[in-house]
Formats: sequence, C-alpha cells, structure tokens
Amino acid sequence: MRRILVTSALPYANGSIHLGHLVEYIQTDIWVRFQKMLGHKLYYICADDTHGTPIMLRAEKEGIKPEDLIFRIGKEHTSDFNNFLIDFDYYGSTNNQETREIANDIYLKLKNEAKLISKKSVEQFYDPKKLLFLPDRYVKGTCPKCKSEDQYGDSCENCGATYSPTELINPISAISGSTPIKKKSEHYFFKLSDLRCEQFLKEWTSKPDTLQVEAKNKIQEWFEAGFSDWDISRDAPYFGFEIPDTPGKYFYVWLDAPIGYFGSFKQFCKKNDLDFEAFVCAKKAKQESTEMIHFIGKDILYFHALFFPALLEFSGYRTPSQIFAHGFLTVNGKKMSKSRGTFITADTYIKNNLNPEWLRYYYFSKLNSSLQDIDLNLEDFALKVNGDLVGKYINIASRSAKFINQHFHNTLVSTPNSDLLNQIRDKAQIISRYYEEREFSKALREIMKLADDANQFIDREKPWKLAQDEKKKLHSICSTSLEAFRLLTLYLKPVLPFTAEKVESFLNIAPLTWHDIGPGFKNNHVINSYTHLMQRVGEKNIKTLVNSQKFEKLSNNELASAKKLKKNNVNMKNTNLTNDDISIEEFKKVKLKVARIVKAEVVEGADKLLKLQLDLGEKKYRQVFAGIKQAYSAKSLEGKLTVVAANLKPRKMRFGISEGMILAASGDEEDIFLISPDSGAKPGMEVR
Repeated sequence: MRRILVTSALPYANGSIHLGHLVEYIQTDIWVRFQKMLGHKLYYICADDTHGTPIMLRAEKEGIKPEDLIFRIGKEHTSDFNNFLIDFDYYGSTNNQETREIANDIYLKLKNEAKLISKKSVEQFYDPKKLLFLPDRYVKGTCPKCKSEDQYGDSCENCGATYSPTELINPISAISGSTPIKKKSEHYFFKLSDLRCEQFLKEWTSKPDTLQVEAKNKIQEWFEAGFSDWDISRDAPYFGFEIPDTPGKYFYVWLDAPIGYFGSFKQFCKKNDLDFEAFVCAKKAKQESTEMIHFIGKDILYFHALFFPALLEFSGYRTPSQIFAHGFLTVNGKKMSKSRGTFITADTYIKNNLNPEWLRYYYFSKLNSSLQDIDLNLEDFALKVNGDLVGKYINIASRSAKFINQHFHNTLVSTPNSDLLNQIRDKAQIISRYYEEREFSKALREIMKLADDANQFIDREKPWKLAQDEKKKLHSICSTSLEAFRLLTLYLKPVLPFTAEKVESFLNIAPLTWHDIGPGFKNNHVINSYTHLMQRVGEKNIKTLVNSQKFEKLSNNELASAKKLKKNNVNMKNTNLTNDDISIEEFKKVKLKVARIVKAEVVEGADKLLKLQLDLGEKKYRQVFAGIKQAYSAKSLEGKLTVVAANLKPRKMRFGISEGMILAASGDEEDIFLISPDSGAKPGMEVR
C-alpha cells in the first residue's frame, strides 16, 4: 500500500475559481480517487493562498480587514470545489499558525545552519502616489528579453523569462498608473546561486520520475542561463508573516505559499492523529517510504521545481517525489475572454444548471501526461457528453434495465464469463496504467470502445424481440448487459463519482473498488428500478451560459448605455433593485416546508456538521447536513420542528447526499438559531 501526500497548487484568495483553474483540481481529484479505489492511502491537501499586497489592497478598497476578505473568499472557493465534486481530505488557508511556524523553521535553518540567507540593499520600484514598494505583479512593462509588451514585473508570459521588475522597459504602476520611481531597501535573499543548490537540483531533477520530459527540458534551459539569488522578503505595509527578529520585513508570499501545503497537512494530521513527520521530515519520510506529489500548472514550474525543493533540501524537510505539470485551458481555441463570454467562472457554470460531471468527463477526454494546453470547445463539449457519455455509456443501462424491471421483478441471473465480459475485464490493466500515468484521454478511448462493444452486443441480441417469446435468453442477455455496465461504471468512477454512486444504488451493490473487476452478479441478485441517470446537454444550456456570462461582465459604462433593459415589464433603471435583489417570481420557486427532526447525528471528521433525518410528511425521511454543531447538540434537536428549503437539488458532499437546507439565523459563528414554526404546525405544511 502506497502512502502519498498529494497537493494541487493553492488558488489565490483574490478572485473566483474559473474553468481554467478547474483543469488542475479535476485532474488531481480523478487521479486521487483512482488511487484510493486501488486501496492506497492518499491525503489530498490544498488551501487558499492568502498573503501578499493584492490581498491587502483589495481589503483596503472594500473597507474590511484582510482576514475578513480571505475568510469570505475561502468559503466561495470551498463551495465551488464542492460543486465540482473535488474531494479534498483537507482544505485550509496559508494564514495559520502551523504554516507560520514551519516557514520560520525553514528560514532559520537556512540562515543559521545552511548559511544560505544573505542580506543586501536593493533598488525597487516605489509608487509615489500610493507610498509603497510595488510587488512584482503590480509593475507592468515590456519584457527585457523578448520585448513583449504588457508583461508583469517578475516573469514574461510570452517567453517564460524571469527578471527583476527594474529591468522592465517603460514600467508603470498597475495600482495608480503612475511611473514608479526607484528606491533602495534592505532585503533578504535565498542563495539559489550557491553551488550546493545547483548540484542538488541537477541530481534531483535528473531522477527518472521526478518531472516530465518537457519539464526537464525547460529546467535545463534555466540551468544553462544560470540562477540568481531569490528575494524572499517584502517591506511593510504587507499582509503576511513577519520574518523572525526582523521588524517591518515580511516573507514574500511565494516563500510561505508552498509551505502552506505542509501547514494545512499539519492541521489535518492533528485532527486525525497522523504522524506529520512521516510525510515531511526528510529522514523519516525515507524510512517510512511515504511519497509527496504536487500537481501544478506549467506557469509555476520554476517555483516548484527549483526554489521549493532547494528550500526543503537544505532545511531538513523532504523534497517532492514527483511534480506533475499541466498546460493551460483555452475556450473555443482562444484565451478565455470576458467580451466573448468565455471567461466562465465555476459559479456561473453551476448557476446555469450545467452538470459538473459533464465538465469532469470532458476534461478527462482531453487530458494527458504532457504540458500541452487543452481546449474547451463548447460545441464539441455538447457532442462528446451527449454522444459518448449519455448516448453510449448511460444508454447501456437504459436499454437493458427496463426488461429486468418489467419481466423479471428486478432480479438478475448470474452472468457467466462471456466474450463481451471477458473483453471488458481484460482491459482493466491497461486502463489502470493509463490512469496511473495521467494518460486520461487514452483511458477514455479504451472505455468508450468497450461501451461500443456493449451496445453492439445489445443491437445484435435484440432484447426487444426476445421479450416476445424467448424470456430465458432475454433474462441472460439483459443481466450480461448490466454486468458490462457495472464494469464500465467501475472504470469511470474516478471521473463520475456522483453518477457511480447512483449506479451503485440502482444495481444494489457496495461502493465499487478497482478490485471488484472479478465475477459479477450472483444468481437472483435483486436490483432497484431504473431511474434516469443523466440528462443530455441542450443547445440552450450552452447559449444561456455564454450569454449570461457576457451580461455579468458588462462594464459600468456598458450598463449605463444599455437601453430599456427590462425584466417582467419593469424598467430596471427606475427601480431600487440591487445585484442581490430577486423578483417575486424567482422567490416563488423556493418551496419552504415544515419538517420535524427525527434523528440528529454528529458527522465523523466534520467540525461543524450534523446529519439530520427530517420528516416532511413524505413516505421517506430526508437526509440533510447542517453546519449547526457549534450551537446545538445532536440529541437536543430530535423532535424539534424547523423550516426547510425543500426543492433544492440533492447535493453530493464528502459525507453523503444532502437533500435540502434547514433555515437558521446567525450572527457570529456560534450564534446560530433554527427557524421554527409555532406549535401546531405539522411536517409537510408549506411556509407561505
């Protein structure tokens, strides 16, 4: 059994998650789910990257504390990831005590023991209007290497070169638009140019599985160009961790951000009684044979494959076992664009009622082990989901199950090895290898070939004709088809976890693991009646998504010039509606009902959640997860009446399916009060 700490790059707490970001998290999540299906022990850890001048400036603009801003953004990011079924074992923040302590420890060891910290006066750009030193990304100008315009102050997006902001040609401040002046300040540097670092990095990057070939080739270019010492400090005012014994000097965000992997993992270890050092201490990690794998975008390869490993190596921490980089996302062949409506956020996708598993499947069909960019073509997206996912895979179940439901009381016969089933099982090894190597598109091609074979089997056997006078053969054919469907579901489970869960319920089987590839259904196995598993993508889905995104991204000037914008025959310019207001028609869509809490339980591994069983006057109790553990004990809730939003779509959470939302009022986090009807109300009553 492998034991692996897996991370994805930390999203910055200064903006929304968009479809480009999701490439990495979906890719990582699929790989982690596959490994867990094999029985390996993986811990998928991530966090919000919360420090730096951009956070400070945005909080200042909004009139709030940086801590309040990152808390709010953190909740938004967590919601987005949950919506796309990204199953982190722990998601934290870099602004925590654990990350501070580890950053301090690494810095002091580099300074006092390795002698790899130096101090020197540097000349920086200073904004004379804002009265602060400008972060690299807040200076723009022409790249000194390739002469591309509108490049950031630390690296060029066109040629990949890194440089000092003062090397930019025609620089301007991205904050005030003014021409920055040069000003000197004393800074702290990590001596990456030290021969010890170069020797270590050459050895480490040359290991067989540490990096992809393309990444190694890129790093070789950087070796040939030579390394510069890395500025790891920033001047006040700055939101971040102050450097030990150095008032007014702060760690540059790129130092403590990757250390945030360790800080968040340490929090997770404390809560789950795990040995933190077995994964992060160099000596103990080697003894325990643990692994650490980073999934990142190719744009941050320099930091993760050079700076970070060198910091870890010379401070006694373990270095990554592997760094896996991916390319960027384009939409319809071009860079994401607000004006074209293709700069699509995760939240916008969900609000337009697009199934998150459609996107997971589409990315799976495109991703491979290279650094190549992938394209989201919206027409191809619809065709691939409708033609392959629904038209081939889901179609196998819908074509077969109805005969089992109608003619055989939902009972299957045993499915002996047949050519079809042997063919599907024989592909387990190669599909498994493709998953392991992140050759997802190759894995999908194999799976879809098998889905074609299953559909051809049904076409050849013609169960609709057998239903007339050959019931015994019909029983066998449909049972075999459903066993093929079970096997294909197993292969697709890392990609379609929610659909797989519905299939497991429909087939009345335990959660599938990779070891369930063997013999299938026993004789007289009873399944449940078939219900539709997935809708098709409609043309309207795509048009609504793009059009809504265009509207949401209109500038203030464009909004002011829009003529007679009407909704429900109301001239919006003459109302007092804000962006948060909704119409009475929208409100009527929400069905509020009285519910009695029949049972309440603590959720293992969750700090705030209680699992509630609710009586809404229906045949079956509903399960709802509610974040009210701080305010109520589970036992005290049983028998209480409350109000529930009853027509929300079921939501897949880490701990199970939530089938509604209870209403509560809240002030501070602990001040939570259930909304309860007066005595006399009964479960199922509508709240008007």
